[in-house]
Amino acid sequence: MQRTTLVLWLSLGCALPLGCGENSPEQAASATSSSALTSSAALPSARPAASTSASASASASASAEALPLGPGGRASCEVEYDPQVLPDLNAKESTLAEQREAMVGRMRVMLGLDPKTAAHILELLSSSKMSGQGNPETTTHPISRAECVEKRRNLPDERERVCGAAFMVPIYDPATERKEQAKVCIDRYEFPNLPCEYPATWITANSASALCKSLGKRLCDTHEWEGACAGSLRPIEEEYDFKLPRESMSGVHNSKRKIVWAYGAKKDHKKCGTDSTKSKECSASGWKCGSNTYPAGFFPECKSRFGVYDQHGNAAEHMLLPLKPEDLGSKGGRGVAEMKGSWFIFQKHEAHKDDCRWRAPSWHDEEGLNHANYHLSFRCCKDIGSAAP
Repeated sequence: MQRTTLVLWLSLGCALPLGCGENSPEQAASATSSSALTSSAALPSARPAASTSASASASASASAEALPLGPGGRASCEVEYDPQVLPDLNAKESTLAEQREAMVGRMRVMLGLDPKTAAHILELLSSSKMSGQGNPETTTHPISRAECVEKRRNLPDERERVCGAAFMVPIYDPATERKEQAKVCIDRYEFPNLPCEYPATWITANSASALCKSLGKRLCDTHEWEGACAGSLRPIEEEYDFKLPRESMSGVHNSKRKIVWAYGAKKDHKKCGTDSTKSKECSASGWKCGSNTYPAGFFPECKSRFGVYDQHGNAAEHMLLPLKPEDLGSKGGRGVAEMKGSWFIFQKHEAHKDDCRWRAPSWHDEEGLNHANYHLSFRCCKDIGSAAP
C-alpha cells in the first residue's frame, strides 16, 4: 500500500515526516489533534480552540492529499513540508477580541507555540484598542480562507530546516553564497505568518518589534526585506551610506537601485492582491476604513525567488531603516520606521512606487515607531548560524 508523506508541526515544535517511518497519516492526525487540544486548554478565551481537534484531523487529511509525489508516484522522504490547512477555516469573527483569539489559536496549532508564548502574543495584541485583522464593522475580505486553502492544495511550502522555524526562508546572495551559509531568515507571509490567514493590521512598528521578539525573531531591516523581495541580499556597505542623513541616503540608494519586483522585471499588479476596494465609509484613512485584505499566499505568482509571498499588494509592511551601523537589527540595534510594498487597492490607485528596492525619503517621522493603519502589516526576520545571538 502506497504511503503518503505528511508533515505536521506539533506543539513541541518538531517536524514529523510521516510515511518515512512507521506512523500512518491517521496516527499523525490523532496525535496532532490531541496535542492541539491540550495546548489550547491553556488559553480558555481562545474561541477556535474548541474545534481544533476536528480541524486538525481534517487538515492532516487534506495536507496528505495535497503533497506532490516524487518519481514513480512515491512520496519523497527527503523533503519536509510545512502544514497547509488552517484550523477553523469558516469561522466568522465579529469583534476584535474574537479576531485576536482566533488568530493566536491558529498560530498555536500551525506554529507549535507553547502556552506562555501564545498568551504573551495575545496580551500584546490586546494592548491596543485597534490591532487585529481590521475593523469588524467595515472590513470585507474579497476571498475566504477556505477558497485560499483550496487554491493552494498542490502548493505546499518546503520546510527550510536552516531557519529552525515554520514558514521561514533563508535569504542570502546567490552569487556568492549557498543557502546553508545564510545568516538570516524571513517570514514567508505577513504576520501572523500563516498561509491563508489574513494579515494583522493596525499595529505600530513598536508593537511589531515586540511581537517578533516574542517569537524569537525581530522586525526586519530595510535591506533584508528588499533582498528577500529582489532575490539577492546585498552587503551592508552597498546598501547604506551611513555618512548621509536619511533623505539623502535614500535618494542615493534609489538612483542606483535595480528596479525589479518579486515576480520579475516588469510591473504587473494583477499578479498580486491589489484588486480589492476601499470601504465606502473610508475617505482617506482612519478606523472607518476596512482592512479588505486577501488571505496570505492566495496569489502564487506574487512570490520572490526565495519563496516570500505578498511583498506587493495585500498589506504594506513595517520595517526598520538603520541610520548608523549600530542600528542594524543583526547587531541588536533598531533604526527608524520604514514602510515598503504596496497594498490591496493598487490596481485602482497606485499611491507610491512599490518595486523591491525603492525607499521613501521619509515616512511618518513625527510619529516615530507609533504609526499604524488599516492597510499596514509587517513580517519578522530571524538571525541564524553565526549571526544568531
